[in-house]
Amino acid sequence: MTRRLLWVSLPDQRARRELYWMSRMPDTKVTALAAQEPVGDITWVPSTYRRPIKRFIEAGAFAWVDGLERQPASEYDWVTSLELCSLVTGQASKYRRRASGRVKQAVITWENMPYQPLYRVPPYKQALESARGADLLLCMVDAARDHLLLNGFTDELIRVVKPGVDTEIFRPRRDGADRPQIVFTSPLAENKGIDRVLEALQIVRRSVPEATLVVAGQGPLRPLVEQAAADPSSGVSLAGQLDAHGVADLLASSAVFCTAPRPTWKWSEQLGLAYLEAQATGLPVVTTRCGTNDEAVHAPNLLVDDDAEALADGLLRFLQDTALRTSVGAHNRARMLAEHDLATQCARMGDAFADVERS
Repeated sequence: MTRRLLWVSLPDQRARRELYWMSRMPDTKVTALAAQEPVGDITWVPSTYRRPIKRFIEAGAFAWVDGLERQPASEYDWVTSLELCSLVTGQASKYRRRASGRVKQAVITWENMPYQPLYRVPPYKQALESARGADLLLCMVDAARDHLLLNGFTDELIRVVKPGVDTEIFRPRRDGADRPQIVFTSPLAENKGIDRVLEALQIVRRSVPEATLVVAGQGPLRPLVEQAAADPSSGVSLAGQLDAHGVADLLASSAVFCTAPRPTWKWSEQLGLAYLEAQATGLPVVTTRCGTNDEAVHAPNLLVDDDAEALADGLLRFLQDTALRTSVGAHNRARMLAEHDLATQCARMGDAFADVERS
């Protein structure tokens, strides 16, 4: 029997993530309320949002979706959303209650801060409390389960399934990857540390003058990257916003992946899909230790302190040792195939839904 799932998107939902994974679950038909047409085999309901404040606060965007109440409950088995503190999760909880048991609710969560400050702020607190009636809490990291338990959620409702990466798109291809090219493929925001990576590059180039950095992404620190790229002597170039295939091609032509996340008052690195993509492409990773990114970045990759010199030392270790770089890259590829293959992980997500349905 086909599972009928209604997904309620955040206004700034990124493509090829949670919604896409739901659409890849076996025997699942997904309908999504979303501002932008989603990627995947998904029925799209174009949606607008009530958004008094347009600033994006991770999953805590201050926005409600329009039109959820017009979706007939008889057409769905599940209503699903992202994060307990998101206001659309509060709407999904209300939709479930109105359905009087005909629709189950699932909440996908990455949250790794035991006591998320947003939980103390109305109406985020109301969204959190409403989610206590959910039938499934699907965690993308182990730390999310710990966070739920500390916040009084029942362990019986919790399942942990790590996200997958498309290992067909992200795969090793030896097209110039012997060049000492560092790659950054994350939002150009302070919490992802592009400023620190730019500092580290200049230190690296004292020892490896031909080392370069290619930056892909958008965000508020784009002018900083543009300024660096405008200087031919900097070794920096800006690739802009790329789709999945563009990111895969860029990774395949690089030698080392690097980011430098740092926590904010309401966020710390949870897993980092960019790490999985880089490792699936056969790259070693050098990054700062932040939040629970050690769930994605295992030794012999390098987690270092939030310091430009420490980042540079890690980068030089791989740039100056081709054999080590190749060995770590092969190790990373094998682990992604074993632990983060997209089809396998989406099937496991489907199993989590099926467990609840059987009970």
